[in-house]
Amino acid sequence: MFDIESQKERSLMNKAIRDFFDSRDYLEVFTPTLSPDLIPEPTIQNFGTRFINEFEGSLDMYLIPSPEVFMKRLLANGFPSLYQISSCFRNSEQLGLIHNPEFSMLEYYTLGFNEIDSIALTEELLRAVKRPQTPSYALPPFITMSVSEAVKAYSGVNLDDNQEYERLKESAEKLGLYVPNGESWDDTFNRIFINYVEPALPKDKPVVLTDYPYQIDCLAEKYQDKPYRHRWEMYINGTEVANCYKEETSKEVTKTYYEKEYERLCLQRKESGLPIPKIDPSFYELNIPSSSGVAIGLDRLLMCITGKAEITPLLLFPLSDMIQNGL
Repeated sequence: MFDIESQKERSLMNKAIRDFFDSRDYLEVFTPTLSPDLIPEPTIQNFGTRFINEFEGSLDMYLIPSPEVFMKRLLANGFPSLYQISSCFRNSEQLGLIHNPEFSMLEYYTLGFNEIDSIALTEELLRAVKRPQTPSYALPPFITMSVSEAVKAYSGVNLDDNQEYERLKESAEKLGLYVPNGESWDDTFNRIFINYVEPALPKDKPVVLTDYPYQIDCLAEKYQDKPYRHRWEMYINGTEVANCYKEETSKEVTKTYYEKEYERLCLQRKESGLPIPKIDPSFYELNIPSSSGVAIGLDRLLMCITGKAEITPLLLFPLSDMIQNGL
């Protein structure tokens, strides 16, 4: 459980990350891990707590699932390109080598970049943090393909012809997947993706999947001429490691997203007793500049660049060990 070598490796990685961004004039920032409001994300369960003060009263607070809610406020207030290494928290996570409810994240925003620019930047970052023992599967150049290309190649489903839910449901059932009535388009897509696409992705090099379906709601800008978003995800050795958006800048689109996703979140959690984080309406009034943001799971990245994923968990205090040992 107490693995000093893993901590040394993590320290070296974090130093290399800071050197990389500092040399490019990014500003390192430090934002809170507790927030009175979050960006509504129904697929992410949150940890809730309560601030108590005998003079100021009390306030519900939430551990952040990512620093996005604060970093975008900084960008809107005139900050330059910036980055942060932070602790993040997501409840109801699986427990294992690549899952833990508390994890480390690197998030960086580049002014004037789109998501394609961020692919090249992330390739440079991986070259900067590599070690002598880093396996070739964790080294650039990246294999880049669109989500629609990957889905067609590994499941035979043409997403362009399956934009209507009933067509996608029929395609999923032809693949032998069970699709319950009333399921959303994005849930059915995820059944195809998880069962047919993810397991078949190349594992000899990092894979970047671009142009995610617009039906998967998020704050990535949508293409004007096709039903996809300016978003990519990166997989290393079959494990998702990074997520990137060309950030949405429209206040109207952001407001619609907030209202729709918050309604979904409340409906999902009304009867479960799980925390329902507050939202701050002023967020969708922010003047977000044109930029691209990337989030990288550092625990997973560390496992990849050290080649140690199969032999030791690189978290110092994995929750699974705490539970097993009664800590």
